[in-house]
Amino acid sequence: MEIPQKVEYIIAELMANGHEAYAVGGCVRDSILGRVPGDWDITTSASPMEVKAIFKRTIDTGIQHGTVTVMLDKEGFEVTTYRIDGEYEDSRHPKEVKFTKNLVEDLKRRDFTINAMAYNPVTGLVDEFEGEEDLEEKIIRCVGVAEERFGEDALRILRAVRFSAQLGFDIEESTRLAATKLASTLKNISRERILTELTKLLISDNPDYIKELDKLDIKNSIFTQEIVIDEITLAMLKHVRNDKMLRFAAFLQEEGTATKAKEILRGLKADNNTTDTVTRLTKWLRVETAADKVAVRKAVYEIGEDIYSLLLEAKRAYFMAKNDEKALHNLDIIESLYEEITGAGDCITLKQLAISGNDLIANGLAEGRMIGEVLKYLLNIVHEDPSKNKKEELITLAGTFTAAVDEIVDVISVKVF
Repeated sequence: MEIPQKVEYIIAELMANGHEAYAVGGCVRDSILGRVPGDWDITTSASPMEVKAIFKRTIDTGIQHGTVTVMLDKEGFEVTTYRIDGEYEDSRHPKEVKFTKNLVEDLKRRDFTINAMAYNPVTGLVDEFEGEEDLEEKIIRCVGVAEERFGEDALRILRAVRFSAQLGFDIEESTRLAATKLASTLKNISRERILTELTKLLISDNPDYIKELDKLDIKNSIFTQEIVIDEITLAMLKHVRNDKMLRFAAFLQEEGTATKAKEILRGLKADNNTTDTVTRLTKWLRVETAADKVAVRKAVYEIGEDIYSLLLEAKRAYFMAKNDEKALHNLDIIESLYEEITGAGDCITLKQLAISGNDLIANGLAEGRMIGEVLKYLLNIVHEDPSKNKKEELITLAGTFTAAVDEIVDVISVKVF
């Protein structure tokens, strides 16, 4: 197994000072699978203070739990002392942590066998729980007794689904049974952590594994609203590209769910941008647009330039999921028209109008609500005919419009009084 030079240096320094040290967890798993690890964690028999004494630059990242970050140049590596977790009180955190000199004791507290392997260049692979075999068999299996692992940390239930989606693995039967039995304990987990795992699941290579939320009876423990994961949802997830907004929109695409989508995302403590974007995508997903430039310009304005391209992608995935050839053909035309509109620089928004509210005021229109109404009227004209987006012509059109409005007001006043 190849490990980065800096990781090998840290391990070697710890061993040179009489301690054990290994790369551990996900980095070992990914290396065996031929994947590039996102980061490298190191576990050691050395105490946090002993680690700090060996390396010049360290940060007390989580020293109460045994973790010290060793800085080499500008890169940080987490080094954690072998530990045994005490009793768990909140389905997430141990009440206390005890340090140990025994690597196996540290490994047995971990979640899944594929994450409970350690490696160093001298000893080689340490695999006490047959994690390498489970990688070969492509299964997610808890270390030891599944109910105990999930009872310690309920988030592991959702992590099992997430890892299965990321790796394309099946969840082993006893692990599945324990996950279903303890699914309700996910209610004790913070919504932010739920969202993190759900996002990783959705942007994985197998987003349709979201169906496991139904199979394991997890949904009601993590969402504030009922969610239907139907065949259209699963197919759309497979057709849409790997983008967080698009994947969440596909997941929450159930008809009439724009308001529900917003409530679900707020319940998960999603950031405002994600909540707003996904809600708008689900709102407009099923709204039809005529295949002509005027309709497309108006649609872009109403829907928003910021998400229109994403919406077209979402629509394509939706129509593909439904095998709707007619709708796909119409979408091809709309996409072509949209490219022509943007390529020509057609006016779409109020900001692109050749005239502003200040121009209207300078030409005698009183400040107030009427300014906005006139600008919307002019934008509608320009949507119909982009060639009219010229300042002098728009001023003339504004004058005609306000004169007509004044005439209507006069007529109403005569009838009333």
